[in-house]
Amino acid sequence: MAVDTTGEDLAARLNAVSRALHRQNNAQDTLDEIVRTAVGTIPGARHAGIMTILGKREVRTVASTDDVPNEVDRIQYATGQGPCLTALYQQKVVSAPDLADESRWPLFAERALAFDVTSMLSFRLYMDGDDLGALNLYAPEAHAFEEESHHVGLLFAGHAAVALATAQERDHLAEAVHTRDLIGQAKGILMERHKLTADQAFSVLVRVSQQSNMKLRDLAEQLAHTGQLPARAGGERRSED
Repeated sequence: MAVDTTGEDLAARLNAVSRALHRQNNAQDTLDEIVRTAVGTIPGARHAGIMTILGKREVRTVASTDDVPNEVDRIQYATGQGPCLTALYQQKVVSAPDLADESRWPLFAERALAFDVTSMLSFRLYMDGDDLGALNLYAPEAHAFEEESHHVGLLFAGHAAVALATAQERDHLAEAVHTRDLIGQAKGILMERHKLTADQAFSVLVRVSQQSNMKLRDLAEQLAHTGQLPARAGGERRSED
């Protein structure tokens, strides 16, 4: 499908994309919307996926338009080579015009062709410490991504990166509020049951967390949901008095 990407139309299209991305409820919804709108916005794209690396070790595909990106990405994980990995680790933009004539990643290219993928284009979305993310585009035709695809893709990736960062920040804030509420509930249970002050109840939670090797949030959630501390901590009483 041809996409009009000239002048004011491109600006209007990208603004619409930006609004759609920022309307999503959470980071995963934003990731899913990024790949969906990438196919409708970037010329030549037939499939799209987002690959991430956490701590420069855990590599996974976190969003895709269909099974093709997942299958092709698995080949990259298995061979340790390919345009998406290169975009994550080495270059901001990586183009593979024709995998049938590709010498940079020979093992990957040979196997990717079996999934009717002949050209690819990858854009690094973000680099946050040891966490990396890339938007990857796939097409069955050779030379599907021309200069216009690079231009529009770079602009699109910029909008997508901002929207994703905003969504992740919202998720982190929501998680922080939920964790605070859980700890508050757990403190309230201990305060009522053992006649502790708020500080004493929190000290009990911290100590039990350390003794049981549980995260404070997980411990608070268990206590709030079951009314019980871990068995080894069942003897906690007013030791903070």
